[in-house]
Amino acid sequence: MIIVTGGAGFIGSCLHAALKARGERVVIVDHLRDNGKWRNIAKHAPDDIITPERLFAFLENAGKVKAVFHLGAISSTTARDGDLVWSTNVALSNALFRWCAEHDTRLIYASSAATYGAADRPELFSDAPERLSKLRPLNLYGWSKHVFDQHVFSAIAEGRPVPQQWVGLKFFNVYGPNEYHKGNMISVVKVKYDEIVRGGPARLFRSDRPDLADGVQARDFIWVGDTVEVMLWCYDHPQVSGLFNCGTGTARTYLDLAHAVCDAAGKPRNIEFVDMPESLRGQYQSYTCADMRRLREAGYDKPFTTLEDGITRYVRDYLATPDSYL
Repeated sequence: MIIVTGGAGFIGSCLHAALKARGERVVIVDHLRDNGKWRNIAKHAPDDIITPERLFAFLENAGKVKAVFHLGAISSTTARDGDLVWSTNVALSNALFRWCAEHDTRLIYASSAATYGAADRPELFSDAPERLSKLRPLNLYGWSKHVFDQHVFSAIAEGRPVPQQWVGLKFFNVYGPNEYHKGNMISVVKVKYDEIVRGGPARLFRSDRPDLADGVQARDFIWVGDTVEVMLWCYDHPQVSGLFNCGTGTARTYLDLAHAVCDAAGKPRNIEFVDMPESLRGQYQSYTCADMRRLREAGYDKPFTTLEDGITRYVRDYLATPDSYL
């Protein structure tokens, strides 16, 4: 049995589909609620779904668990409830880490590029363990992910039990099918597509920094299928443990992204700049770029999908079709 927390969510449901395609028995830990998340798993029914509140009671009689993919979290970068974020993103993660250590179970978990904060140079996006204490996340979500990363390394340094394999993946800006329930946290690709198919321009935030021109804010955008490939590679290589970046290693501008969406949808490159909302100012990463050297050195050698190819696939195979789910 494999457990996927957050398995009905965006990345989790794409991973779940890949695991089911391999013939694995998969239990999802998630809340389906009423926002349509069930559609993410409709084509690949899980063997069971349990709520996070029932997780540890379920584990008491679950039998052998080969691995836990821990992707469930409060992932909104504008989250404000510190107590809820701590209990969900830190306390539950710590408890699951201890359980995996005690039960000889492998753990692959989601960290985040939000842990890097306002870094604006490529060399600052290093996932080297010695840089962990230097990171200064900009928001509650990024901080919570950073705290758990630190707790993992504290357990190792203090000689406490750790899972036989543990891998943390710092996901950068992921886009692709099954993200439709995410509200204001949906990818920029989907937002721009919706804008242009309604006949309007693709709207981008004006730069909030005097040294950056509008539209040249840059991020490391990664196709969701590539994140799944990385997770499956980690699962297939149980000797690999560590905290790794999960991006493409290439920063692309928002103008690049908007142009690629327009091209894939067959629309003119019509771009309009708008002021950044007050709620995002001071919490906005104007630049992200994953340093992928450590994952490559660990043995991962698959190429990453280019922004243009990923957006074309997303638009033509999903967004522009009657059934946009994986």
